[in-house]
Amino acid sequence: MDTSGMKIREVEAALFPADGTEISKDLIEACRLDARQGVARLVRRYEREQTERERVAALYAYENAAADEGYELVAGVDEAGRGPLAGPVSVAAVILPRGLFLPKLNDSKKLSPKVREELYDEIQEKAIAVSSVLVDAKTIDRVNIYQATMNGMYEAIFGLDPMPQKVLIDAVHLEKLPMPEESIIKGDAKSASIAAASIIAKVTRDRLMMQYDKAYPEYGFAHHKGYGTEEHMAALRKYGPCPIHRMSFSPVAMTKAWRDALNDAVERSGHHAD
Repeated sequence: MDTSGMKIREVEAALFPADGTEISKDLIEACRLDARQGVARLVRRYEREQTERERVAALYAYENAAADEGYELVAGVDEAGRGPLAGPVSVAAVILPRGLFLPKLNDSKKLSPKVREELYDEIQEKAIAVSSVLVDAKTIDRVNIYQATMNGMYEAIFGLDPMPQKVLIDAVHLEKLPMPEESIIKGDAKSASIAAASIIAKVTRDRLMMQYDKAYPEYGFAHHKGYGTEEHMAALRKYGPCPIHRMSFSPVAMTKAWRDALNDAVERSGHHAD
């Protein structure tokens, strides 16, 4: 086979067919022998895409193992926002078609906001089922962050339609599920469905924190999303906690106690705190 007589756009169409047709080894070899720089660039692009396809395919190892056991509908579950001082914890459960190629799919923490947003939309469009849950700060304060996260995971799983036959979870066990479950340490970097859930959970929470930034602009939620950054702690000391702060978290509780003591002292002195 010889591609030297083909136009560059014809070579591109052959290497990247719109219908996903498998590329022959003869075509790839012919393109590698083609001396044109434009073709060389297309070959490098093709090789990068193949490398990415192999990386993403490896993320389906747990899902493929579950399928070998007879479980075709496998859900991945993950959370975002266990550590922040404000806002909800976000939990998501996702069932992906086995082997679905989602370029750049990975642990949400390893992705840029732009890529997360793009993948969020693609997952919502192509997943078999997606379920997300937000557990607010008041609930976190009432039951503790661990229990709030577990409750959110159960709710997200039971919100899936269809229901999964097996569940893969990032780092925790859910022992009360009616179907088999498997806890995977650092699962968001090892399982395609958990990675997808981590992206849904992260983007959902980040979007909400952007809304909270408009309601409480003095805290800078758009920048730190509720985590205990220096900027956030300075705002807490100046303004005290707002309604979405987690009062059971010690930095918030200590700041509130400090503010209350300051206000008491100021009130006794006859002045007003800033």
